[in-house]
Amino acid sequence: MQTRRLGREGPFVSALGLGCMGMSEFYGPRDDTESIATIHRALERGVNFLDTADVYGPFKNEELVGRAIRDRRDQVFLATKFGILRSDDPAYRGVCGRPDYVRSACEASLRRLGVEVIDLYYQHRMDPDTPIEDTVGTMAELIREGKVRYIGLSEVGPRTLRRAQAVHPITALQSEYSLWTRDHEESVLPLCRELGIGFVAYSPLGRGFLTGRLEKREDLADGDFRRTNPRFQDDLMARNLAVVWQLEKMAVAKGCTAAQLALAWVLSRGEDIVPIFGTKRRTYLEENLEALNVRLSAEDLRRIEDVVPKGVFVGERYAEAMMNLLKKSQ
Repeated sequence: MQTRRLGREGPFVSALGLGCMGMSEFYGPRDDTESIATIHRALERGVNFLDTADVYGPFKNEELVGRAIRDRRDQVFLATKFGILRSDDPAYRGVCGRPDYVRSACEASLRRLGVEVIDLYYQHRMDPDTPIEDTVGTMAELIREGKVRYIGLSEVGPRTLRRAQAVHPITALQSEYSLWTRDHEESVLPLCRELGIGFVAYSPLGRGFLTGRLEKREDLADGDFRRTNPRFQDDLMARNLAVVWQLEKMAVAKGCTAAQLALAWVLSRGEDIVPIFGTKRRTYLEENLEALNVRLSAEDLRRIEDVVPKGVFVGERYAEAMMNLLKKSQ
């Protein structure tokens, strides 16, 4: 397995990580047996970077990952997150970064995961009502207490990132990044490089859209959150699919799948970027890992840029409420 370093002074992890969110929620029915088998196969293949969060399930995903790694903790670099609140209303999303909440969330995650220390602990979304200095200061205390090894943030902008870094070194910023979403190229990625912060790219396959397997919204299972995602609405989906079909043609000519080509593109964007793809099936795990063997020439990259230029996909990447929250995190 190829490895990459998270940040200038951070740990080395597998060049591709496994996002476990969809194993418990958001992407159709659960199959815990297959999900655990997928995690075990990932570890066998050398993927040591596993990503979860307390909000996935909610809480069920951390428990699932904890069961999967119980007898192989030494093989895993484990990342989880706090900060998004859920309620009985499935659509509700609150945020909290208060110091007392950070501590209680960490203790709960340690318990559910069945571990003594979290390798990388992220604030999942910034709380606009709590100064980032207070939140990161508490996360730094968790490091000193031996409950956390490294800290990270998710989906924050340059101003917030600088303020956080002034309190304690941030090892990684996790944000959405792919051919599907390139919002962070102009300001966030350059700042990460300036500050020595690693960039973890979630949804590198555009929530499965870049695989070319989806042809219409009805292909998505009932309860799949993508049914409410703006880019998956019928009128926008048709326009976005036209772009993916062009990507598929390039993949065929390259001798790989569209998913492998999309992952290879993210990998090509810099050695400081670690994509974490999500899957709950061993078949797709094996397919995605082959992206590490796809070599993109300068000509390949130019052609991809011509076919899938920045901003070509239409529609917001989240529904309005979440997009408004992200705007407050800049």
